[in-house]
Amino acid sequence: MVKTPGLIKLMVFMLCLLPLGLLVYAGFQNNLTADPIEEILHRTGIWTLRFLLITLAMTPLKILTGSAHFIRNRRQLGLFTFFYASLHLITYVWLDLGLAWSHFFEDVLERPYITVGMLAWSLMLPMAFTSNKAMIKKLGKQWKRLHQTVYVVLGLGCLHFIWLVKSDLTEPLIYTGIGLSLLIFRIAHFYHGKRSTNQRPTNQKKAG
Repeated sequence: MVKTPGLIKLMVFMLCLLPLGLLVYAGFQNNLTADPIEEILHRTGIWTLRFLLITLAMTPLKILTGSAHFIRNRRQLGLFTFFYASLHLITYVWLDLGLAWSHFFEDVLERPYITVGMLAWSLMLPMAFTSNKAMIKKLGKQWKRLHQTVYVVLGLGCLHFIWLVKSDLTEPLIYTGIGLSLLIFRIAHFYHGKRSTNQRPTNQKKAG
């Protein structure tokens, strides 16, 4: 019999593969618009940002609901964020540039939205590499500090989207607003917990 946490993990895994499955299906149906490479870039990029926001929402959801299921699936969601970010990068380097590395390095240096996008992926790489129990144990407190850079990745990802769109900023600003809300929630919860910890001995002393 499959345990409930394992079943939930499997369901999350299948759901995370759904955007890729729909993309592949659209390709076989020749339904990737007049510019299929641009469509693939857009879909993989937007799902990278969505998965990043979903991953960051796991801790607030755990705090609000008290359910540990959200935290149990956070690592898997984070790895899928890196997976779609890598697909986005591979599509750009391979399909769009045809592995012309000189053009790639020129774009990284001369086009700001590509610069921040590449920086975001580079910051995600060590987080993906250390997303296992062995590395958590090995790095100790440094592991948490390393993975806190996810908020820097979020900022770079939103900036990448804003600079890419240029005209109608409605969609990237919506994602940016959601990201800021998650960040503000985490900061507020951190300082609330810190204040409660500092006040507890005082209250206990008065009660005595």
